[in-house]
Amino acid sequence: MIANRFSKKFKFKNWPNAKLPQVAAGVYVIWHGEQLLYAGMSGPEIEKAIKDGKKKYGIITRLASHANGRLSGDQFCVYVANRIVIPELKQSQLAMFRDGEVTLDQMTRKFIRSKLDYQYLLVDKPQDAYDLEMHCRRGAVFGAKPFLNPAE
Repeated sequence: MIANRFSKKFKFKNWPNAKLPQVAAGVYVIWHGEQLLYAGMSGPEIEKAIKDGKKKYGIITRLASHANGRLSGDQFCVYVANRIVIPELKQSQLAMFRDGEVTLDQMTRKFIRSKLDYQYLLVDKPQDAYDLEMHCRRGAVFGAKPFLNPAE
């Protein structure tokens, strides 16, 4: 079973993860408790990154981007903000936005760091990452489609 080849679950609150290789392609899944939230991949140009001598590339940079909670340029963070953080806001929190005391990036980062876990599986070839990501998004790997980015 391919799900058993994924790493154990790691908590975003413990980011960064020293176990992750600095340059590697892979697939990852993100969990909110037992709910599969998201499946993604990173490292489509892994061969070029290695050839160019990049110090960090692939799964480590993608998960770092997610852990930061910044919506700019990170689709996962946009999904979390729009589908989870904003719908759960209380009236008192809206006033904090208005007054500039808090930003959506900050609230998204806090949610990701305090509530979410991730697992990953390293792959050798970018095509393997694309294929496995789609299997995860279709529900074929973990028995459920991810809440935020399911595929048909």
